[in-house]
Amino acid sequence: MTVFVALGDSTTVGFGDRMPDGSWRGWAPILAAALGARLHNIARSGAQSADVVTEQLPRALELRPDVAAVLVGTNDTLRSPFDAARVARNLERTVAALRATGAEVLTIRLPDPGRMFGLPGPLARPLARRMRDLNAAADLVAARHATVHFDAAGNTDSYDRRMWSVDRLHPSERGHRFLACSFFDLLAARLGGGIGTRPDPAPSSPPPTRTAQAWWMATQGTRWMIRRSTDLLPGLFGLAVTELLGRDTGNLSADLAPELPPGLSLPDRVV
Repeated sequence: MTVFVALGDSTTVGFGDRMPDGSWRGWAPILAAALGARLHNIARSGAQSADVVTEQLPRALELRPDVAAVLVGTNDTLRSPFDAARVARNLERTVAALRATGAEVLTIRLPDPGRMFGLPGPLARPLARRMRDLNAAADLVAARHATVHFDAAGNTDSYDRRMWSVDRLHPSERGHRFLACSFFDLLAARLGGGIGTRPDPAPSSPPPTRTAQAWWMATQGTRWMIRRSTDLLPGLFGLAVTELLGRDTGNLSADLAPELPPGLSLPDRVV
């Protein structure tokens, strides 16, 4: 049987796709079922790219996957300080190690969270630049190691409000199914037919009512914001100040070139 190992953060844990028993499901189990694969989901909520390297990669290599997914980076962009060179090195190390085992590796270009949050310009612009930096690194790692690379950032469906849960940070069930279907299609194109049955893109459960959404915001959502206030909000404030002062417009390739692995270079930042 195909062994599928999923590495990453809360999106791969399944946040936003709650099952009737209260557990999270998410895109990885949906894709694994479609492939007839045995899933080992070792993603962790809040994980950054460094956590994937130090905590998740050793376990993934022990499992000797046929297919592995590396979806990480959003938490890096939402924290301060943000070091694009460090994130690029972490992605390179993780993907290179998994590809060296012969695994097909799934990677992604992540959509801009600022667009879903509806943030004002001084916050949205620097977050968008960080995400472009992250995606530039992901693109180059994907090209270097021939990963199965999904461009969620460039897909208009990614910004459909129905694809997102009430917190606007994690996919809804529809969004998780969209991820699973997108990766299934890319794998089928890579490996040919006969890999399994494409997942159903339609949600199996009705979306939460406005009352349920309001209850979530009043209970879990409030606790989530309090936890994030200790690190995320000061960082966002710093980004806004930097933006208003007209800074943070450097050249990405110049910033990263001395620190990236041999043969890996990034294009100029688009400001």
